[in-house]
Amino acid sequence: MRRKDKAVVDRNRIDRIIQAAEICHLSCCLDDRPYLIPISFGYDGQAVFIHTAPAGKKITIFEKNPRVCLAFVAQTDLRSNQEQACKWSFAYASVIAEGKICEITDPEGKSSALNQIMYHYSGRDWEIPSQTLSGTRVWKVVLENPTGKISKS
Repeated sequence: MRRKDKAVVDRNRIDRIIQAAEICHLSCCLDDRPYLIPISFGYDGQAVFIHTAPAGKKITIFEKNPRVCLAFVAQTDLRSNQEQACKWSFAYASVIAEGKICEITDPEGKSSALNQIMYHYSGRDWEIPSQTLSGTRVWKVVLENPTGKISKS
């Protein structure tokens, strides 16, 4: 990271940024064609969990190239400058991490992962119906070398 004064290296602080984010952006690539999607997610302190429909473009990419990059942004605040057009900025906290996405196929693992997603947004555990489990694909990304940044400008 170029700006060492903005770097977040403490893992607990990185975890708090991820937990505060409402949306994760997941980037994947196939045949030199990048694909970026905003997703809902769950986080257990080591891995991110997402869910998908049974088929789609991102699944095709995951199956051919499981390497992904994730971006989390939290605590955003627009900093306007009414005097100068190019002096506007954002204050924010962000985390970037890479990883390998893999599908969770066992019903207990899928239920646990879907609960992580629900817990992220609701703060409580849920009973996941078996129909939901059978109609949903669930994925896990163990975070590799997450890096954080806080900008107060």
